Amino acid sequence: MAQLFYFADLFGVAVFAITGALMAGRKSMDLFGVLVIAIITALGGGTLRDVILGNHPVSWIRDDTYILIASFAALGTVAWVRMTQPIHEKGLLIADAFGLAVFTVYGTEVALQHNVPMSTAVIMGVMTGVAGGVMRDVICNEIPLIFKKEIYATACMAGATVFIVMRLLATPPWLDTSVAMLTVLGIRLAAIRWHLSLPQFHLLDRD
Repeated sequence: MAQLFYFADLFGVAVFAITGALMAGRKSMDLFGVLVIAIITALGGGTLRDVILGNHPVSWIRDDTYILIASFAALGTVAWVRMTQPIHEKGLLIADAFGLAVFTVYGTEVALQHNVPMSTAVIMGVMTGVAGGVMRDVICNEIPLIFKKEIYATACMAGATVFIVMRLLATPPWLDTSVAMLTVLGIRLAAIRWHLSLPQFHLLDRD
């Protein structure tokens, strides 16, 4: 099972690196800028999670495969876009949704391995999923996806909660992992497709 989570984590790194490279391309950055944004997007959330949990050294310091995967994914994205048509905004959002699903579940699992309370595990799952993207968007002078109207972090919370509940029910590891990832992915893709959002809070001025 540990091997499954390892490969899932690498997949999430690749997907988020792709979203970082695409964002850098939209901002017309040079190749170095593309690599920096891709690596920050791919590894930022996991790094923050490991620092808070005291999981030292963090994953990409222990294993340079993470840096290599992020770099190859970014360079591959640049080559692909130059040989084909540019990827539009929706493609970026869909790629981001896949990375979000993988990282949320993996982050929750790492937190559970540290025997933290369930609420903390949910927070760590959400943080792993969204923090890298927030860093990407802030550096690229974009409003982070987590602050836009479509459901984003809520999808992570739902997936992390499903994962924890299924763990408590002692379901097979492959099943709880798959269902939790599909929960995040399904909610996020539905939000993109139908522009689903939580109710907004409007504070009205009183004269």
